[in-house]
Amino acid sequence: MLFRCVTKSVAYRVRSCGATWYSIPMTKPNALPWLWLSVAVIALDQLSKWWAIHALQPMGTPHEVIPGFLNWTLAFNTGAAFSFLADGAGWQRWFFVVLAVAISAVLVAWLARTPRRDWSTALPLAFIIGGALGNLVDRLHAAQVTDFIHVYFRQWNYPVFNIADCAITVGAVMLVVFGLFAGKPADSV
Repeated sequence: MLFRCVTKSVAYRVRSCGATWYSIPMTKPNALPWLWLSVAVIALDQLSKWWAIHALQPMGTPHEVIPGFLNWTLAFNTGAAFSFLADGAGWQRWFFVVLAVAISAVLVAWLARTPRRDWSTALPLAFIIGGALGNLVDRLHAAQVTDFIHVYFRQWNYPVFNIADCAITVGAVMLVVFGLFAGKPADSV
């Protein structure tokens, strides 16, 4: 019988009355629709960078937002976080392009295997993918990443960053926190 051979993940070939039938695998909905959140992160990131480039001239001039804490300051970074490898001869651009594409591909595959209802995995992955691809757009278009958010307190200054960096950081922290505090499966002993 055809219906007895259908499982949730594997299709079986069934012979009945001399004919061969192929069952259709029954799969649960995956978390790929969460990629719309990644698209929203990319759009917000790119719009904010466009605004920064047009509104925060000249580069390096702080525009006070919250006195003593937050400025908008236009900066460009050819490296990675904290200007890592920024003084390279140009090879780092393609290194970070390949890295962003590879990491995003792995995370999309992870989303494809994640149940749609598992928001505590899908949400952080979507943030990280959106952030990685938001900075990738800059690297491909201008060979540098546009940064403009500058947090500081008295003499302490955090490196200037952008919305994509925020999404990557928030997504990574969420993955760790949700992973640490996730409930154990009911069937584990």
